[in-house]
Amino acid sequence: MYRFHLKVTIYPQINWPSNFSPGIGLLTVPYALSSGGWLSLLLFFLVAAMTFSTGLLLKTCLDADPSIRNYLDISERAFGKKGRLIVSIIMNSELYLVAIGLLILEGDNLHKLFPKFLIRLGTVTIPGMQSFVIIAALVILPTMLLTDLGVLSYVSATGVFSCLIILVSVVCVGAINGVGFSAKGKLLNVGGIPTAVSLYIVCFAGHPVVPSVYTSMRDPYQFSKVLLSGFTVTTITYLSMAIVGYLMYGDTVESQITLNLPTGKASAEVAIYTTLLIPITRYALMLTPVANGIESGLPENYKNWRPIKILIRMALLLSTVVLACVFPHFESLMAIVGSIFVVLASFLLPCLFYLKISDSYNQSWSYKTICITGIIIFGTVAGIFGTWFSIAQLVDGS
Repeated sequence: MYRFHLKVTIYPQINWPSNFSPGIGLLTVPYALSSGGWLSLLLFFLVAAMTFSTGLLLKTCLDADPSIRNYLDISERAFGKKGRLIVSIIMNSELYLVAIGLLILEGDNLHKLFPKFLIRLGTVTIPGMQSFVIIAALVILPTMLLTDLGVLSYVSATGVFSCLIILVSVVCVGAINGVGFSAKGKLLNVGGIPTAVSLYIVCFAGHPVVPSVYTSMRDPYQFSKVLLSGFTVTTITYLSMAIVGYLMYGDTVESQITLNLPTGKASAEVAIYTTLLIPITRYALMLTPVANGIESGLPENYKNWRPIKILIRMALLLSTVVLACVFPHFESLMAIVGSIFVVLASFLLPCLFYLKISDSYNQSWSYKTICITGIIIFGTVAGIFGTWFSIAQLVDGS
């Protein structure tokens, strides 16, 4: 029997929260499955296997230099300070887009509960979804002013339980509330494969926190087993939601499974209200690293000036609200995040870090090098096609 010793430390200002926000990927996998069809699940397993492999590559990079403590350290060790800066920009850009997604998530689900609600300001009428985005931003506003996000970090750490609550609630809707699991769906939808793969990739987006987990372990030699356990649980959970949601609603499944659930049913409302807590507890955690990154580029005289800090955070909040109202297409936004940023962080960069740090690109071809090359090719192709289709859908939808 193996014993895992993991010293858990929560970092309120960690640069890249694991899996964005627990629940976002879970809500979209039924839509991803409906986009690609049942056979696209083969690609889901392929994505899981590849991202597990790149997680192990990050471990190898960490073992190469004891001074490496996090993902940015690995990027600097591989490509110098310019590489660290570029990776930092990539990470913060992703967090910014995910923050927009959180507002859209909140607006969509509140509009689901209160479909007739809207805001009227004189002759101006703000539609329901956009109205709720603005209200959500006002609720989130105080958390953006906090200097100590410790409380929020502990609350958001319960995300795995939120995922289980949402999954169980959705299953109960199908089993108890008359929805059933009789939808057949399509075997394969070639045109939807890029979107499906992009959303599958979102489910395995935790690589930038892998080094922090590894360096915090009491027994780093057990890391591979811990990583395998984590990926197994993640794969089973997301796969279960994808299959259950697709069997319930087939090709009519929404970009968020909660938008299909019947209102007025206890199990459905548990899932919806649990989903509503995700943006409130995670938004500030997402954007604080972005604000810190902007502040680090200011002149020394302004870095610790509180009015500047507040102004930066208010500008970030306002800009995400505007973009969430103008482009309220959750599935397209998440597909862009997956096809660009998660592809980089979970596929391409770990491979490039490993090849650079280990000098494997100067060595003869081996089985491992061939596999790494295959991951790079897959990630590149998935990223290009996923980005193209996602941006096209976002523009068409707007």
